[in-house]
Amino acid sequence: MAKIANVRVGGKNPVRIMGILNTSPESFYKKSVKTNKIHIKNTVKLMEEQGADFIDIGGMSTAPYLTTIVSEKTESKRILNAIKIVQNATNLPISVDTCRAAVAKDALENGVEIINDISGLKFDKKMQEVVSKFTPSLILCSYDTKIVRGNTVSSTKKLLRDSLKIAQKSKIPDNQIVLDPAIGFFRKTGKGSFYTKIDRDWLERDLSIIKNLNSIKQNYPILISVSNKSLIGKVLVKDNPSDRLFGSIAAEAVSVIYGADIIRTHNVDATKDAVTIGSRLAKQHKGL
Repeated sequence: MAKIANVRVGGKNPVRIMGILNTSPESFYKKSVKTNKIHIKNTVKLMEEQGADFIDIGGMSTAPYLTTIVSEKTESKRILNAIKIVQNATNLPISVDTCRAAVAKDALENGVEIINDISGLKFDKKMQEVVSKFTPSLILCSYDTKIVRGNTVSSTKKLLRDSLKIAQKSKIPDNQIVLDPAIGFFRKTGKGSFYTKIDRDWLERDLSIIKNLNSIKQNYPILISVSNKSLIGKVLVKDNPSDRLFGSIAAEAVSVIYGADIIRTHNVDATKDAVTIGSRLAKQHKGL
């Protein structure tokens, strides 16, 4: 069990929902992009009404199949603008999705309580200094700069353990850490800078990870983010992310049954139903 910001996660606590707020026009799912004050404010208030426990703000797309890198200055400006609007609209804890230390520092100086680093503190060496200074709650993703070979579950666990060691060196308490096995970020090839190369089919890797969440946890809460991702599109043969809602909801319910403690989503209202059903079925399964 952990306490992320002021929210208890894992163990016997309810499965939590993290609503995604994208401020990056280059993001793969265009419907999720909110850039002006009214849209951000209304989106966040609606997410809270629908049952979100956290708001995760992103200022740069990291989809492996897109070339979407922007400057740190641009990423930070987008995020800081959104932080102020969100803080005026809700008291929900704010997470910032970044793997760059300067951006994380700006966010933490402005009251953000959670850093969601898709590189697991490995991309920017200065990130360790920043999290050590501010000791935020962390979401650590499985990531490597080198090609990953061999068993997908054991290699994912090892990469997460490597990130945990960095977090522990930064004096982040274990009960402030959530793990993310990085669905969608393991590929044979990609255009972006933020994915892990593997020597096998990425779809099979991701499906195997979802089926083995309880093993991957390693006594930490686990977050799953499958909302509208390529995994859904590949299985359903739907190229447009806007056509992947029903598949996303099904995958989220299954993820809860397999052990997910937080679901990160673009679709809070529908995800709430998926989490409710998945949680009930998970309890039934454990009782057998």
